[in-house]
Amino acid sequence: MRLWWCKYGLSWTQSPLPFRPRKATTETGTGIKLKMKKVLLASACLFALAAPASAADLAARPYTKAPVAPMASVYNWTGFYLGIVGGGAWEASSGDPKMKGGFVGGTAGYNWQTGNVVFGLEADGSWADVSASATALGLTVSSKTDALGTVRGRIGWAVNNVLFYGTGGYAWIDNKLSLSALGVTVSDSKWHSGWTVGAGVEAFFAPQWSVKGEYLYRSLGGETYFSGAVPSGTLNFHTVQVGVNYHFGAPVVAKY
Repeated sequence: MRLWWCKYGLSWTQSPLPFRPRKATTETGTGIKLKMKKVLLASACLFALAAPASAADLAARPYTKAPVAPMASVYNWTGFYLGIVGGGAWEASSGDPKMKGGFVGGTAGYNWQTGNVVFGLEADGSWADVSASATALGLTVSSKTDALGTVRGRIGWAVNNVLFYGTGGYAWIDNKLSLSALGVTVSDSKWHSGWTVGAGVEAFFAPQWSVKGEYLYRSLGGETYFSGAVPSGTLNFHTVQVGVNYHFGAPVVAKY
């Protein structure tokens, strides 16, 4: 007996012919392929919809701000400045006694910069106490410089906030010669003019403020004192001075 499918259900009956499995037709095979394609297409759609949701569930990447490039300060030396100056002076002489002492005063100037080259004009004036005296045969002769100054040109090479320069120009001193004998003193003052040459270095240590160190050789022409009775001869001095200057305007340029 074989299980036989009939219109009204399953029943056990005698099949008229031996049972043979029916082979799938071409239409059935095509149907299976279509169903498989639909399943794959549905799976792809579900995956596409699920992917954004999964990405949204992931932790957001923290925002990192790009580092800011540091600013570099570029110094421009062009402009007007005022300052104070002081130092020491000693006479360039082979004989003794030699005049020596100190001075303090003010300075003013202006710079022009083109590229790394700096041109400038500077004037300074100082109160001074540079002196020497000698006594012979009861007569004391004293020479004392009460003031000194210069008007000079400058040319230098700037390396950002540092300036190396040479300088030269006009120099002057106000000198007083005194003669003392038997308790009586007579004096006469003369203005000596001459020239000066030297070199220095100046550097900004803060916006608009600079400090400098400078050497000057000063040569002053001779004068005659007491109506031509006492000639002085040429007076030559070595001077070393330092100064602090305030630069007006905006000498510092900030660049990235």
